[in-house]
Amino acid sequence: MDNITSIFKEKKLKLTPQRLAVYQYLMGTKEHPSAEAIYKALQPVYPTMSLATVYKALKTLVEVELVQEINVGEGNFRYDATVNDHAHIQCLKCGRVDDLEVDSFPNLNQIAAENSKYEIKWNKLFFYGVCEGCQ
Repeated sequence: MDNITSIFKEKKLKLTPQRLAVYQYLMGTKEHPSAEAIYKALQPVYPTMSLATVYKALKTLVEVELVQEINVGEGNFRYDATVNDHAHIQCLKCGRVDDLEVDSFPNLNQIAAENSKYEIKWNKLFFYGVCEGCQ
């Protein structure tokens, strides 16, 4: 938790209990929950925290790059506390989203640059399939 404290001090932002709770929740899960799912999970411990507060906390955590916002094309965002570059995979049946830790894409930006007239800055990679539980 020293990391979040130092980042918030450096950015001159207040580390509220709500921001800390949202961050700790995300750090403690491998799931990629929506803001609504985070709100529901924290409700028993923080009954006065509103959904708007969760959204604001997430916005701040994304801005300071402690959390990444991912859009897997379902109309809302999911959140991930693993901010290093990695791909995601989503089940087409249940909607579950998992990290896909593979090092087989290191040259993807270079390949894209060589096949386009773009200077590639970054990429987001998503795979879609059917998870083990839904097969």
